[in-house]
Amino acid sequence: MEEFSRIVQVRWSDLDPNFHLRHSVYYDWGAFCRVEFLNEYGLDAHVMQKLMFGPILFREECIFRREIRSGDEVKINLQLLRSKKDFARWSIQHQIIKNGDILSAVLTVDGAWMNLKERKLTSPPEQVFEVFNQMPKTETFEWLA
Repeated sequence: MEEFSRIVQVRWSDLDPNFHLRHSVYYDWGAFCRVEFLNEYGLDAHVMQKLMFGPILFREECIFRREIRSGDEVKINLQLLRSKKDFARWSIQHQIIKNGDILSAVLTVDGAWMNLKERKLTSPPEQVFEVFNQMPKTETFEWLA
């Protein structure tokens, strides 16, 4: 897979008093994109509930490059930046692009999988391997030891 992306809409409620995108909206868009990817590849909330596991985030960081304003056309993508070979721990990077080709922000999250019954980190079920193996990878992708 070359790219996974979604078009997102800038709503009036997304703007701050300076009439550009509030910082927290970037994080919401990242979560939206990740969930869309998981859903599209069959790893939805129902499956996770049934198998008693779910994703958790350790870190979320956004580097803001260009402001986004009302009326901008915005796309967010998703790529795997690094991961353990069993996908138990991973980092996903999002690029937020406005008006076709202007990189507005880079959002990076570090996460893992949790056993929901034991409330402990876990190696994920086979479905996670199948789904994450299809995730687009950055040019600098690396396997973690």
